[in-house]
Amino acid sequence: MAENLTKPTQASVAEFIKALDHPRKCEEARVLDALFRKVTGEAPQMWGPSIIGYGSYHYKYDSGREGDMCRTGFSPRKAKHSLYLMGSYCDPATGERTNALLEDLGKHSRGASCLYINKLADVDMAVLEELIRISWEAMNARYPR
Repeated sequence: MAENLTKPTQASVAEFIKALDHPRKCEEARVLDALFRKVTGEAPQMWGPSIIGYGSYHYKYDSGREGDMCRTGFSPRKAKHSLYLMGSYCDPATGERTNALLEDLGKHSRGASCLYINKLADVDMAVLEELIRISWEAMNARYPR
């Protein structure tokens, strides 16, 4: 079985953010970091080379594959910020709340457990905070610490 390549590292989150190519991405990463810290109460940790994660959980699929991943986090990618909100994926009620909130978020796109935002000015930050909060709470309910 293939090993999970996304693992926690000892790399500095502050240095990663400081090294981002674009000044706007750098500043927005600082804003997102502060928001995730506020909602989760967790200090960030780098997961792999580019994901800033908060908390962790252990998963095991029916197939037998298992591993560890951050409970939530983001990656300030070149084109868009990728926000990892797994709670809406693993809990149907949270998924419904997420869908309702997304109508008021602003310009975004999404994948199964990812939310993609081009720039923070495109979204309502209070709605974004609530999306992070409900995902965090769902992950904590599904994967107690």
